[in-house]
Amino acid sequence: MGGYGGFVWPAFGLTAAVLLALLAESLRRLKAAQKALARLEAQSPSRRQRRTSGGAQT
Repeated sequence: MGGYGGFVWPAFGLTAAVLLALLAESLRRLKAAQKALARLEAQSPSRRQRRTSGGAQT
């Protein structure tokens, strides 16, 4: 790498670490959002039943 390997490899490592941290945070927030959605749906099952019961709404 023409003497720049000492700068390039740590830059690659730091970039990989940041991307992994972003992935972990995104997955953590996804799970939290799914739990919140499940909790909200459990609080109001009648609305979900109306929507999935079929038939057109007037």
